[in-house]
Amino acid sequence: MSTENIKNTASATDSITVLTGMYEAESRYLAAGGPGEASFELLAPYFAPDVVMHQAQALPYGGTWRGHDGMARFLLAMSEAWETFEIGEQEFLATGETAVVRTQVRARARATGRELAFPVLQTVTVKEGRITEVWPFYWDTAAIAAVTACP
Repeated sequence: MSTENIKNTASATDSITVLTGMYEAESRYLAAGGPGEASFELLAPYFAPDVVMHQAQALPYGGTWRGHDGMARFLLAMSEAWETFEIGEQEFLATGETAVVRTQVRARARATGRELAFPVLQTVTVKEGRITEVWPFYWDTAAIAAVTACP
C-alpha cells in the first residue's frame, strides 16, 4: 500500500470515528435536555475551537456560526425552531478529510406543531481529530421555512 493510500485510509477512519463519536455525544446532549439545559461541553471535544458551520440563509437558524460559542448558539436557535428533531438513518457517502453524510430527519416545528421528514446532506471537514467546518445542504429550505413559520 502506498503512503498516499495509507494516509487516505487513516483520514477516512479518523473522520468516521470523529463523526460517529460526535453523533453519539449529540444524542447524549439532547437526552440531557439539549440547548439551555445540557452543557455544550458534551460536544466540544469533537469540534475545533474555530469551527465554522454554514447554514442556508432561508432557514430560521440560517447564517454562519463560528467557534464553540457559535455552535452552542446555533443549537439554541435550532431548538427554538424545532420541538423535536429526530436523526434517522445515516449514510457515509464519502470519508476522508472531507466526509459526506446523508441523514434522514423527522422533525416537529415548535411554532406550528407541523411535522416534516427530510434528508440533509452534510459535508464535514475533519482535521487533526476535530470537526473544523460543516456545510449542511437541505433538499427544500422553503418547506422547512413554511413548516417552522408562525401560523
